[in-house]
Amino acid sequence: MRDCLNHRAGFDRVLMTVAATFLTVSASSALAQDQARSSAAELAIEAAIPRPEPANVPPPTAADIKLDTTATVQDPGKETARESLKADAAPAPDKVETKPSDVATTPAPEAPKSETAKSEPAKTEPAKADTATVTPAAPTAPAAAAAPAAEPVKAASNVPAADQPVADKLKDIIGAKTSRHFDRKNERAAIEKFYGARDFAPVWTQGGSLTAAAKGVIARLKDAASDGLNPADYPVPDFAAATTPDALADAELKLIASMFDYARHAQSGRMHWSQVSGDILYPEHPVDPNEVLAKVTTATDASAALDSYNPPHKLYKELKAKLAELRGQGNGLAIEIADGPALKYTPAGKKQAEIVVEDPRVPQLRAKLGLAENPSDTRYDAAVADAVRKFQSSAEMKATGILDDKTVKALNTPKRDKQIDTVLVNMERWRWLPRDLGAPSLGDAYVILNIPDFTLKVMQRGQPVWTTRVVTGKPGTHATPLLSETMKYITVNPTWNVPPSIVYNEYLPALQQDPTVLQRMGLRLEQNRDGSVHISQPPGEANALGRIRFNFPNKFLVYQHDTPDKHLFARDERAFSHGCMRVQNPDQYASVLLNITMPNERYTPERVRSMYGKSEIDLKFPTPIPVNITYQTAFVDDAGKLQFRKDVYGRDAAMINILKNNRGKDLEAVVAHSQPSYSRPATTLPSGVAVANNGGGFGSSGPNFFERLFGAPTPTQPPAPVGRRPQRVFTR
Repeated sequence: MRDCLNHRAGFDRVLMTVAATFLTVSASSALAQDQARSSAAELAIEAAIPRPEPANVPPPTAADIKLDTTATVQDPGKETARESLKADAAPAPDKVETKPSDVATTPAPEAPKSETAKSEPAKTEPAKADTATVTPAAPTAPAAAAAPAAEPVKAASNVPAADQPVADKLKDIIGAKTSRHFDRKNERAAIEKFYGARDFAPVWTQGGSLTAAAKGVIARLKDAASDGLNPADYPVPDFAAATTPDALADAELKLIASMFDYARHAQSGRMHWSQVSGDILYPEHPVDPNEVLAKVTTATDASAALDSYNPPHKLYKELKAKLAELRGQGNGLAIEIADGPALKYTPAGKKQAEIVVEDPRVPQLRAKLGLAENPSDTRYDAAVADAVRKFQSSAEMKATGILDDKTVKALNTPKRDKQIDTVLVNMERWRWLPRDLGAPSLGDAYVILNIPDFTLKVMQRGQPVWTTRVVTGKPGTHATPLLSETMKYITVNPTWNVPPSIVYNEYLPALQQDPTVLQRMGLRLEQNRDGSVHISQPPGEANALGRIRFNFPNKFLVYQHDTPDKHLFARDERAFSHGCMRVQNPDQYASVLLNITMPNERYTPERVRSMYGKSEIDLKFPTPIPVNITYQTAFVDDAGKLQFRKDVYGRDAAMINILKNNRGKDLEAVVAHSQPSYSRPATTLPSGVAVANNGGGFGSSGPNFFERLFGAPTPTQPPAPVGRRPQRVFTR
């Protein structure tokens, strides 16, 4: 019985302890909520207001008790900080008694760690336990959060009020990132950057009126034909008809799009050179839309700034002037040659004297052909006959040098449309060339070779220093490529490493017919361990490259060189090689180049010839000289006369056809062509062929043809065997 009473008494004590704990926790949570919502001033006011004594509060019932799941775990580590914070936040005013229940019954608040830390301080319902974790460190934060977030203050616009509607439309159009006006990514990026930096203010109009820059750009675009371009490719919007912000914004961007197209075509051409042929390789020089925008819109003369993207070369500008004359826009006079007897010049021979006829038509003929010397001379001499011969060749007539009825008719009724087309495509090709043809440190020195004219010139400081005749590649697969490279050295007494195309297409088939043909030609055949064949010709007087080779390494493996066959230089048309360029006077050419690159060495043709022998000698240039291989079928000569040459490779015809029949921006795309192959497949040689190394040559990992031709990529060379002189000598 006593045990039962003891157990019941213990159970009652447990119930009383639990009830007391619930009361304490609930009161503490409510007080914590009240204090979390109170500022320091509110706490002071509340402390001054009398509260009912605990004895006047009805005892809680079971319905009033709610388990606080968030306040049952205390953080002892925060107790000291909480006491200090409460003491600072709620000081009691004088003469106000602080009750114990106001001080020590608030549980330690939790730092915000989850969604339960969020509260809505605007509510006035009794505090719930899940809001007791609000941090009291910033008591004013809940009040600030309750107010709507204030919008940031917008910076004052620099756009004039009259232009603001257009600026807003520009911002909408550009922000849409559509390709309605600009289909190139770099141009769209440039537009976004340019207009974003100026708050989208229009650049071509102010208050609806055209700016000076806009007028300059429009004038240049409308005059595009003078630069050999088509004005239809650069439409000019009608600003006068644009009376709304939408229309003005649209016209603004259309004019910039046309300006971009003009700058791009003027600098790089309407068609990429790969559209014409696979044997053309010039360095790319695309325009930067950012630079175009900055340059043109800030220039004093916007028209001149846009015109500056055209080639700066003298020969281009001379062609431009002649184009205006052909179109009847220049001051060139129409000269008619009267009918009459045929005129023929006969040079002096071994058994006859020179025959020069006279005719009153000759002065007009001299003026027509651009002969400035002896303009009133009536003699049909060698100079006149040569000019007639060149005209006949350019007109695709038989070049006889005789002024007959057919030639007179061609002179009086030239095919102006064809001549204009020829000038246009030549101006187009000038856009492909580098803007700086020469080396600045060498007085802008460079070499320029004109294939249709079969001439080579060395230029320095804008003037020709030396000129010679050349033999170029045959039309078709052996055409001389168009390129710009740098000549790094010349080789005296070169070895001729026969190109693989000649080896496999000509020499090996010849061996099948005659196994001794290479020996009789003085050629050396080596067969490598992989079965491939290499054919070379040692240095000497009979070498196919002559005595000197001029090296400007390129992917087409072409170069300029001497030749033992000098008779071809006497011909007017000299397209006979496999692609390389034969120079008529190589010793003079070498001395000119060496004196430009090493003026203190004072090279002469005699000094160059003194090096002729059996060993290769490389003369390296301290500064490489640019070499530009061009195709000029129309050019202005030193006398100011427009000259035409035969389209030996058909480049003019191909370009005219492309421009007339394939209009569009796709012409600027790069066309991939098959690259030249220098592979050396394994070959079975016929019996009786003399092999120099008897299969002991290089394997498949040996030097390729490019390395044999222009040297290995590393400058170091293996030591020569004992008792043998090095084959190659490097000298200054």
